Amino acid sequence: MLSSREIYVNAWIHVREDKILRDGCGEGIFGVVEMKHGSSVLAMNDQEEVYLVREYKYAFGGDTLEVISGGLEQDEHPLDGAKRELREEVGFEAEEWTDLGVLNPYTTAIHCPNHLFLARGLRHVGASPDEMEILETVHIPFAEAVDRVMRGEITHGASVVAILKTEMLLRAARR
Repeated sequence: MLSSREIYVNAWIHVREDKILRDGCGEGIFGVVEMKHGSSVLAMNDQEEVYLVREYKYAFGGDTLEVISGGLEQDEHPLDGAKRELREEVGFEAEEWTDLGVLNPYTTAIHCPNHLFLARGLRHVGASPDEMEILETVHIPFAEAVDRVMRGEITHGASVVAILKTEMLLRAARR
């Protein structure tokens, strides 16, 4: 890297442009977007029904149906962030947590690791969403969530991965 300059910064996004020297290719530039790291949670009850949220997403320009997700606070452990988001957005606590791994949604230009979890053994404690969030909780059978992914109705990357990884885990457990 020859140089780096900040283009834009807010609480969620840091955009920079790096001037680089590539072997045999000369100088070039890379635009990099660093976003707040996050956690996403697929909340499932004992009847294999899931709780998703429908919310208007500005960049998308419409409502999306997604698993519970949110940005991590500074120095917050991903599981702690997942527990906080589950409580805030849909008002649940969970007894059982399964780590589904990390999703890096677009490695060419965006650095935004998203930690994925399955939450089971749900207990309702009451929601307290962020004042800027207008959420609708959607409670559906898990099989319907999988179908909605396959039909392209659920397109949020972390949601798709969490739902399909959970489907694979459940299939393996049934064998």
